Amino acid sequence: MFIKLLIKIVKLGFAVSLVFPAVYFRTPWLASLRDWAFGLVFILSLGLIVSEISGWTRNSSQRHVILSVLILAIASFSFSLAVTTEVKFQLTKQAILNREASQLETLGQHFIVGYRNLEEVKTLVEKGAIAGVFITRRNIQNKTPDDINREIQSLQAIRANQGLSPLWIATDQEGGIVSRLSPPLTQLPPLSSIIKDEKDIDSAKEDVIRYASIQGKELSEIGINLNFAPVVDLNYGIISSEDKYSKIYLRAISADKDIVAKVALWYCQTLADYGVICTIKHFPGLGRVDTDTHLEDAQLKTSVAELTQADWMPFREVMSKTNAFTMLGHAQLLAVDPDHPVSFSQQVVTDIIRDKWQHNGILITDDFSMHAVYGSRDGLEAATVKAINAGVDLILMAYDTDLYYNAMNALLQAESANRLNITVLKSSNTRLKQAIKQLL
Repeated sequence: MFIKLLIKIVKLGFAVSLVFPAVYFRTPWLASLRDWAFGLVFILSLGLIVSEISGWTRNSSQRHVILSVLILAIASFSFSLAVTTEVKFQLTKQAILNREASQLETLGQHFIVGYRNLEEVKTLVEKGAIAGVFITRRNIQNKTPDDINREIQSLQAIRANQGLSPLWIATDQEGGIVSRLSPPLTQLPPLSSIIKDEKDIDSAKEDVIRYASIQGKELSEIGINLNFAPVVDLNYGIISSEDKYSKIYLRAISADKDIVAKVALWYCQTLADYGVICTIKHFPGLGRVDTDTHLEDAQLKTSVAELTQADWMPFREVMSKTNAFTMLGHAQLLAVDPDHPVSFSQQVVTDIIRDKWQHNGILITDDFSMHAVYGSRDGLEAATVKAINAGVDLILMAYDTDLYYNAMNALLQAESANRLNITVLKSSNTRLKQAIKQLL
């Protein structure tokens, strides 16, 4: 009797342990384990259900009956939740993939996605459903530069055969701790390390150009045409235990706005010489933020007047003198819009960048796989629609490709319901066409 009771308790423990993956297996931070997590929940919860039903007897004690009911209830919850969630996603995915390419191309040109499965991203390219792909370490394991180039060219060949413009092939090759393609590409130190004398920054110009030339040449040779660098957030030296991934203090060029502006300008101009577009990031500046938008919400409490005089100066300088993309971060700019991250804030994107600054360059979001977006009060779908309506041109989904299907579905539904701002969308489409001409 004791052994049977112990077995019931162990089964109950198993049932409870399955609730967590059943609830969270479709969140981005479990993307790399998603199939395994779903399989675990499906098999083990179903096994528990079958085991309890088949082992049911009228002679069971009240204690055993109570435990069996609990096991069945919890296992059934996990099983039904996981299956319902997965079926819903697969139906959404198939609905997108079953659409005609002509229906996807207009809205698809607003997405850049990362991938784990090359065949899946090839399908999206064939459908005209995306504007580009994000290449990172998981895509280049055990590959030579020639191998990487061949893979990229296989995607570009699809577009060429369709008579469409080239794909944006993006990566994060900043140097220092964010060097997604090193190895096999050269591992360079952060840009800040080559500034020898901050009192005479002009003396470092040749070093900056040499640095950017190495990156530009190597990126171009493997087929990369868009680099998510340089970081132009000012370095306020903020080190926080709440910051696990951003670590701006290790990636920023300098605390001096004039130095950052000059170095970023030289860097972007040099990359452009190799056919690689730079991306200044992360507007409105993460140097003062002490939390990590990968994992939680973040607030920037600085006044607009102070940001204008300091943090925004490098952004505006590079914006005005190059064709650089600008990456919008997910921090909330409290002085302007305390309810939305900057990446999909109309008050910031439309009112400040587009209207007040009259900036007509490409705006791309930071990765929408981050918690500050999918965990926001708006959620992924509403954030996507708001971003496009605000005047954002490209939405990045680098870590979790699956999010693309829900985001694209949200845009298609918004289009059908006339909830997309056609004027804003047309302006964005024009900007994207102009930007892609740089690759032709």
